[in-house]
Amino acid sequence: MLPGRTYKLKWPESDHALYITVNDVVQDGRRRPFEIFINSKNMEHYAWTVALTRMISAVFRRGGDVSFVVDELKAVFDPRGGAWMGGSYKPSLLAAIGEVIEQHMIDIGFLPDRQNIAGEKAREALRQAVGAAPPRQCQRCGQAAVVQQEGCDICTACGHSRCA
Repeated sequence: MLPGRTYKLKWPESDHALYITVNDVVQDGRRRPFEIFINSKNMEHYAWTVALTRMISAVFRRGGDVSFVVDELKAVFDPRGGAWMGGSYKPSLLAAIGEVIEQHMIDIGFLPDRQNIAGEKAREALRQAVGAAPPRQCQRCGQAAVVQQEGCDICTACGHSRCA
């Protein structure tokens, strides 16, 4: 028996939800992802979801730092465009799956909560920029964390920069 959770992901362009199940194994007193299953009534996605789950599960079973799986999935952009979900833009269905896996890893303590870390970095940058203009909204992540540093606009939440 493995502990795990199932997440429902409703992609706006599909009539059917995806159900993502991530099972964990407890190793050295710590939970880590061990396998993943993705299921849906939509048979259009069947072949690639089976392939994806087999590959991700194989990586999870090897152990070590498997957080790169999240980064790789979240970096996939659909050339047809993504979708707005829960107040944020998802560049592809695969990126949305990556975010579900990331949130699972955060919830089980396998990954640190990046938003809390990013928020602390933003607060520290604001402390250092006392007297500077208030932060502006980032074009990439949407956080109000853009500050001016050395002539460049830099988002302290996600690291996106644009030089003036």
